[in-house]
Amino acid sequence: MTPRNGAILSLFAANRGTLVDYASGIVGNRAQAEDLVQEAWLRVDEAAGRRRLDEPLRYLFRIVRNLALDGRRRMARERRVVVADDTGAEAVTTAAADATPESVTLYKDELQRVMAAMAELPERTRIALEMHRLGGCKLREIAAFLDISVALAHVLVVEGVEHCKRRVGRP
Repeated sequence: MTPRNGAILSLFAANRGTLVDYASGIVGNRAQAEDLVQEAWLRVDEAAGRRRLDEPLRYLFRIVRNLALDGRRRMARERRVVVADDTGAEAVTTAAADATPESVTLYKDELQRVMAAMAELPERTRIALEMHRLGGCKLREIAAFLDISVALAHVLVVEGVEHCKRRVGRP
């Protein structure tokens, strides 16, 4: 399969390392992150063959993020359902041994409120917050990606965190 757009391929090649770092921060596994970035590239290349992409790098980061979060959710779900103990027998487990149904419900509700709060953020602020908190990116990497100063990247992350705290009801 050959790439459909040389400019997008160049953009991908120039930002591949940052994309892998971003995905690694979400999934916690560099090898899995490499696979996610490759899958994201295939999807962007396919999309570029169907239509003009106004912001292909942002689109690529969004695909990487979505793939990484989907993979992380799938792995967490699989770990919760079945784990093998030392004797080889399978046992049903929860995310935490001492988790009560009330605490699980509370944290699920809080997570939904955080996700809703993040969806309310302006795109640039949301991207900066996701890159920093979920992707583990440094402020200088965020600044380079968004083509802004490091100081503004810091402000965007802080604003995003504060917005989410207010929406969740935390001081």
